[in-house]
Amino acid sequence: MDAETIDVAVIGAGPAGLAAATRAAQLGLSVVLLDEQDAVGGQIYRAIERSDTARRTILGPDYAAGVPLAAAFGASGARHVAGASVWQVTRERSVHYLRDGKVGSFDARRVILATGALERPFPVPGWTLPGVLTAGAAQILLKSAGEVPTEPPVLAGCGPLLYLLGWQYVRAGVKIRALVDTTRHEDRWRAKKHMFAALRAWPFLSKGLHLMRTLREAGVPIHEAADDLQVESATGDDGTPRAAALRFSVKGVAQRIETSMVLLHQGVVPNTQFTQALRAKHRWDDAQLCFTPDTDEWGELDVAGVFVAGDGSGIGGAEAAAQRGELAALAVAAQLGKLDAAARDEAARPHRAKLAAVMRIRPFLDALYRPRDANRIPADDVTVCRCEEVTAGDVRHFVLLGCLGPNQAKSFGRCGMGPCQGRLCGLTVTEVIAAARKVEPETVGYYRIRPPIKPLTLGELAGE
Repeated sequence: MDAETIDVAVIGAGPAGLAAATRAAQLGLSVVLLDEQDAVGGQIYRAIERSDTARRTILGPDYAAGVPLAAAFGASGARHVAGASVWQVTRERSVHYLRDGKVGSFDARRVILATGALERPFPVPGWTLPGVLTAGAAQILLKSAGEVPTEPPVLAGCGPLLYLLGWQYVRAGVKIRALVDTTRHEDRWRAKKHMFAALRAWPFLSKGLHLMRTLREAGVPIHEAADDLQVESATGDDGTPRAAALRFSVKGVAQRIETSMVLLHQGVVPNTQFTQALRAKHRWDDAQLCFTPDTDEWGELDVAGVFVAGDGSGIGGAEAAAQRGELAALAVAAQLGKLDAAARDEAARPHRAKLAAVMRIRPFLDALYRPRDANRIPADDVTVCRCEEVTAGDVRHFVLLGCLGPNQAKSFGRCGMGPCQGRLCGLTVTEVIAAARKVEPETVGYYRIRPPIKPLTLGELAGE
């Protein structure tokens, strides 16, 4: 592909990327879809093309909804570059990637970033122990390989994914030790003001109630209003510590559940690594407690010709992501002369209607499953930067020494300079510093992300 100029480069093969690439190709544009997995689907529809009927039955209809999306992309004529790790997208829309140990690049007239979401950090005592995973990571193992825990896990935190994974485990025959929910009465009270809009999205509410009912009927113990979460450790046979129990309290009463596997989750946040690296404008979203890129109604950044589609522009879920992908593709087609403005707007009308319908539930969910302050802004002895082993207390000490934001925290203690490039600690460090300085997170800002977005060696880079 080197030296070529492509009409549209789409980064990410989840619902937004598949929808955007398919629509753009159908409109006569040359399209390249790059994704680091070996098959389309992203995280939501991971391994959708090779999953059998049994696995689709376990994962449910929301997962199976990826089948027609993948099929439509396959018939669209868009080019799929699998196993491609995109490590830089420039403001001039030059796309650089690593594949099979070799780097490549090409120029695109337009770029659609469909890089999805990341799980929010859940820095509680013991979260770095072996045996502690995120619920999303556990679900990826189930989707991609049919792997399930060999010992009954404890699912802890808040958010729809926690209950969805529990439901999927029940259908897969996995015994669940317990589900520990941090949602409290005040969260439900806060969500009530969004109830009217949520009722207009009744199928989503009904789906959530069905998940909860299935877990209760399966005899899964559910502990609500959990506080003070911490994972207890014990020394394993190899002499290293690992998870042994989950401790928490409910209304001041201490609880302890023995388990060798804890699956933590408290929602997802936009993956803004590329948009941050592009120096696009971002804002702090207080409803979703994260940074989101500023875009226009079509998903275009303040970086001309670069669009964001899907959860990377704000969490909305798979259905919303697909509609945003369609809208971004229509805008790109109009900019490149394949549609006039009237045709673009007419084609966009049903997608905007569907997007509005699926987003009605979002304010209710954001209010109901708002992560607790204590689970986002941890005590001094809790590790926040796992790569460099920096604690929350270290970060607060940096502030006392004059540190104003995450970028200075790198200089004070290498926080955010490890292999994950701040993905696992970025929001936590921002909020810890903001709380210590008594200012808003938007004032503190986020890490200054630089390429390479994904790791590559000097030898690989020299090969370009």
